[in-house]
Amino acid sequence: MGDEVTAGASRPRVVMIDDDPLVRAGLRMLLGGPDGVDVVAEGEDGDQAVELVGRHRPDVLVMDVRMARTDGVSATREVLAAYPDVQVLILTTFDADALVLEALRAGARGFVLKDTPPAQLVAAVHEVAAGDHALSPSVAALLVREVSGAPAAAGGERTGRARAALAQLTEREREVARAVARGGSNAEVSRELFLSVPTVKAHVSSVLAKLGLANRVQIALLVHDAQDGDAGG
Repeated sequence: MGDEVTAGASRPRVVMIDDDPLVRAGLRMLLGGPDGVDVVAEGEDGDQAVELVGRHRPDVLVMDVRMARTDGVSATREVLAAYPDVQVLILTTFDADALVLEALRAGARGFVLKDTPPAQLVAAVHEVAAGDHALSPSVAALLVREVSGAPAAAGGERTGRARAALAQLTEREREVARAVARGGSNAEVSRELFLSVPTVKAHVSSVLAKLGLANRVQIALLVHDAQDGDAGG
């Protein structure tokens, strides 16, 4: 995840939902700096997400994963069903939260810890607004361990579906998918596989299109659901 926002980048419009008013106030202050974002609306629970997104049409919905009435997973599904163009960034205090994994499978663009340094948090929102994924480095590593370490008996059907999906790819596309699953950016995958960055981007786009996935996070989840022995890195 990048640490800086490109100079002159447009300010994403954000709806923010968190059940703690102090957290909302802190995030509003952190995100609203000169290189930050415009927080256009706030809510205190996931049951407000669809209504607020529909009213304000933000670029990004920044949302807590654990809330009293409607959690971030359910809210992500509801919002993306109604407004598939909005990007969802999940915030969490828990760096190994199974709800976060389900939110990513539901189509969230990424997740970051609430104690992420301010510059990285702002960068994450900009990355998600641009259609990229955003994962705190420590969380990315935990995501890999959580999913790849799941018992086969608990996810046998999911593993079978994931392996069947990966079988549709060319060998080079599978190599790129595995590198993405290890958390590599396009530049890092380029160096690892000795490919140009445009070629990596083309392969990632092809993988997304062939498998009907929305983003790089879902590629990573699929690779790890397949329990691919090359994914753990």
